[in-house]
Amino acid sequence: MGKIEMSMLIKLTLVLSFTVVAFASNSGDFHLFYFVQQWLGSYCDQNGERCCYPVTGKPAADFTIYGLWPYYNDGSFPYNCGGANFDEALIKPMQDRLRKEWPSTTCPDIGRKFWVHEWNKHGTCSKSVLGEIPYFQAALNLKYKVNLLQALAKAGIRPNNQFYSLKAVKRAIARATGFHPWIDCNHNAQGSSQIWQVSMCVDRTGTRLKNCPFLPRGPGNCGSKIKFPSF
Repeated sequence: MGKIEMSMLIKLTLVLSFTVVAFASNSGDFHLFYFVQQWLGSYCDQNGERCCYPVTGKPAADFTIYGLWPYYNDGSFPYNCGGANFDEALIKPMQDRLRKEWPSTTCPDIGRKFWVHEWNKHGTCSKSVLGEIPYFQAALNLKYKVNLLQALAKAGIRPNNQFYSLKAVKRAIARATGFHPWIDCNHNAQGSSQIWQVSMCVDRTGTRLKNCPFLPRGPGNCGSKIKFPSF
């Protein structure tokens, strides 16, 4: 996951010049969601960072959920909307799936605190539409729907420590899903740009992909060629 404080910086790269962040307010008018997946191979290989595996062991070599974030139609993100604190008992039936699809690899391991953080900071801002259980279920359903590893493999793009065209990565995902993604990169110790996070837009119900109205043009923080590290 990286440092929690980093999450807002990542979000800001998604919206380019939209730098105003909405603090706790009426969450009922949020526009869409950003559904974000990350490649743990890039997180664990980034410069100045290390990862700690969950108590269940090293996750499978796959993209994992990073977040489901509501945003307003001016491009700003609400957070910490309150009024619906996390209830661990509600998600116990889906904990095994969350451990697999939405793990945390921060050091020290924070386990379920990652889900607590995501619900309290982001989920509460969509509570007028999705309660706690539907919120996490929506993220899991989207993970099953948006199979990034499969989409990239179909285009011959695999996590083999090789470099691929950023355009080819975006094109492969767009062809498989029907919608354009935004790619966020980090850098390894050698300074190489590598695929880290893939963001896609989802409607207010958390079920249907949509084209993002605020995706910036150009490579953003990625190079024209990006590494796909093994995990």
